Amino acid sequence: MSNAPLEKIIIVGGGTAGWMAAASMAKLLRPGTCEILLVESEDIGTVGVGEATIPQILLFNKLLDIDEDDFIKKTQGTFKLGIEFVDWGALNSSYFHAFGSVGKDMSGVQFYHYWLKMRAQGKAAGIDDYTLSSQACLQKKFMRPIEAGNSPLSNVAYAYHFDAGLYAAYLREYAQSRGVTRMEGKVVDTHLRHNGFIQSVQLESGAVYEADFFIDCSGFRGLLIEQALNTGYDDWSHWLPCDRAVAVGCESVAEPWPYTRSTAQKAGWQWRIPLQHRTGNGYVYASKFISDDEARQTLLDNLDGAPVGEPKLLKFVTGKRKKFWNKNCLALGLASGFMEPLESTSIHLVQAGLAKFMSFFPNKNCDESDVDEYNRQTTFDYERIRDFLILHYCVTDRDDSEFWNYCRNMTIPDSLTQKIDQFKANGRVFRHNGEMFNDLSWFEVMYGQGITPKGYHALVDNMPEEELHKRLEGIKSVIRRSVDHMPTHQEFINQHCRAKPM
Repeated sequence: MSNAPLEKIIIVGGGTAGWMAAASMAKLLRPGTCEILLVESEDIGTVGVGEATIPQILLFNKLLDIDEDDFIKKTQGTFKLGIEFVDWGALNSSYFHAFGSVGKDMSGVQFYHYWLKMRAQGKAAGIDDYTLSSQACLQKKFMRPIEAGNSPLSNVAYAYHFDAGLYAAYLREYAQSRGVTRMEGKVVDTHLRHNGFIQSVQLESGAVYEADFFIDCSGFRGLLIEQALNTGYDDWSHWLPCDRAVAVGCESVAEPWPYTRSTAQKAGWQWRIPLQHRTGNGYVYASKFISDDEARQTLLDNLDGAPVGEPKLLKFVTGKRKKFWNKNCLALGLASGFMEPLESTSIHLVQAGLAKFMSFFPNKNCDESDVDEYNRQTTFDYERIRDFLILHYCVTDRDDSEFWNYCRNMTIPDSLTQKIDQFKANGRVFRHNGEMFNDLSWFEVMYGQGITPKGYHALVDNMPEEELHKRLEGIKSVIRRSVDHMPTHQEFINQHCRAKPM
């Protein structure tokens, strides 16, 4: 039996994706078994002024044995309990897509089914009153989970906001301390073997570097996956029409909120990501419906504080590569595809791609059946996240601009239509094959965007209304007391992970 293990891997491009790949492989591969070289150029900058994540990133940090307080300090980070969506379902509306549990499930039925019944009768408060993360967001509270028995404080779900450039630098230091070699330079050419596999990359200096496997983290250009291997691209701009973003930081004017805010604008939406040293902002928009100059001005007119630096423009086409893994090349980050940062999934897709790659970790031959299965699984991940993002646009009452009229009337994937129709009928949401977003996420967004189901789970009626009313009041009381126990977000940061001023 011949295994022919990989002896050298080249990562083309740094940034978040490149250094996540380098750090995870430096941790998981036994020292001395496989050389890892990362090639990047300081001349190729990044656009990100702030990055938001989802709770799965805690698993990545745990894998790397990262000290959370140290990580937060060095990336000017803050904590995130969810996302507030403003003006999405209708003007002057807002809702939270909060992390963690909503209420408390009873008799094997999700809490929100009981809530839907009582809310329809005017016997229940808003859903935020039963959701720990939502109440903590509203009151600027945060704490990590503690040993508190059956209390919601035992299961606080959270993620991070951090400076994207500082995060890449943090992972770079981690990876290099564990044997990863960094090479400064621009890749200008790629040489293929007779079988179509990549043999080497050539730098602007003329230097040529060979490897057994290549990871493309070169951003939208896709230097290896597209320019060298002609993999092809699935364009999803029909469903996700935003194709540009303008981003800028601004001065902090208040203690940081423990959540990301997404505010719908007339031709897209604006993000606010609070960091310790500043606030990250951006306007994601469709150039068909607004000019770059107007988008830039809209962003600048809606900042909390004075801008820091000049706004940066980013152009993109939403979609994905037809293959994420092609021959002996794996694409990660923007090189693999792009779905706008509406639900903070970009870093998660890098993380998920790396986790799958390590489970299929190849030899020099790159078995085609493994490659096909990796691509099948990753395509499923992308398509399900795509559907979740489209939901925010197509389920809306907004008719105040051409952009929103387009989104409200566009055709949508059959897989999303099925989800919406089932929820409209009886409030049911089924999670397929471990898709990224669970039933609670779909419920929070569909209800928040304005869908009120006609019915609810039939087993809800097994509980007498008087008892159900008492239980809802009890849950609301527990949530209120739990949030009262939490320190403010700023107090928690000051006590555990205050960064040095920049």
